[in-house]
Amino acid sequence: MQLDCPMPELDFDIITLGHGSGGLLTNKLLESGVFSLLSNDKLDTHHDGAVLSYNGPVGFSTDSFVISPIFFPGGNIGELAVNGTVNDLAMCGAIPQHLSLGFVLEEGLSMQDFWQILVSIKGACEQAGVQVVTGDTKVVEKGKGDKIFINTTGLGPIHPKANISMSRIRPGDKVIISGNVATHGVAILSVREGLQFETDIESDTCNLNHTIRALLDEFGPAIHLMRDPTRGGVATVLNELARDTRLGVDIHQPLIPLDEQVEGACEILGLDPLYVANEGIFIAIVEAEIAEAFTDKLRSLEYGENAAIIGEIVDAHPRQVVLSSNIGGKRVVNMPVGEQLPRIC
Repeated sequence: MQLDCPMPELDFDIITLGHGSGGLLTNKLLESGVFSLLSNDKLDTHHDGAVLSYNGPVGFSTDSFVISPIFFPGGNIGELAVNGTVNDLAMCGAIPQHLSLGFVLEEGLSMQDFWQILVSIKGACEQAGVQVVTGDTKVVEKGKGDKIFINTTGLGPIHPKANISMSRIRPGDKVIISGNVATHGVAILSVREGLQFETDIESDTCNLNHTIRALLDEFGPAIHLMRDPTRGGVATVLNELARDTRLGVDIHQPLIPLDEQVEGACEILGLDPLYVANEGIFIAIVEAEIAEAFTDKLRSLEYGENAAIIGEIVDAHPRQVVLSSNIGGKRVVNMPVGEQLPRIC
């Protein structure tokens, strides 16, 4: 979401150590940036915390974002931080409502870059329907950070029809993915120094909470598990599932949605798309009886047009993920070892 939010006139162009001192410069930074842009009745109290009211169970998640570069095709670290935490809550069956926002700023960060990140945070919050209600800002010396790190914590009530639990997965359940895999990781690589190549691929970062809420409204307890395959990609999520349930997972390569440009880039770089990070898709494990209807519904919703049933949960080969390839063979998809793509989220 692009917002027209002109940066106010300031008497500083870059972040200095004084902006982290807690004194006048800190107040100027917050008043002219964070508080003015993200204003709401809870944040405007300028307290050390926020008082919130929920009835019933609450979803709670926290995450830190250290991506490099901080601006990338299709987004930046600000909207990524909001979307990442919103989506983690949605995967729990929660309805995200409130966020905390913590900044670690490196001395020398331009105020223009910081403002652009703040505007993206505001846009992502508006799109997801959440409020930033508390936060914190620290400044570190030049060379002791990487421009900006962001921590977000999210809260929201659990959807009344949600019953998301690994323990509910059974043989016969279907594995559904909501969209094209590996897009975010390849978008980051497209602008990373030394790995640039010609492409118009953009990150798939987005908020999934409205989509998840619509699916829970209709299918509720028939949805056994949801996960977003960020670091480590689809392969990691499915291996964790197989390990924790002691069941097997069969997936079918021809059914896995993959953009042609992303596939080509992965081939050039020697990457398996199943291990590449994503930021705008999720994996759902659902009862077989509703799998087709679930997928059809998902395809009708925002960000779900490429959804597909890609496999099933099985009794065979417990604790293993087995891929049926495009050429008819089969191979075990193992848990990734080491880090394929550093600083991806």
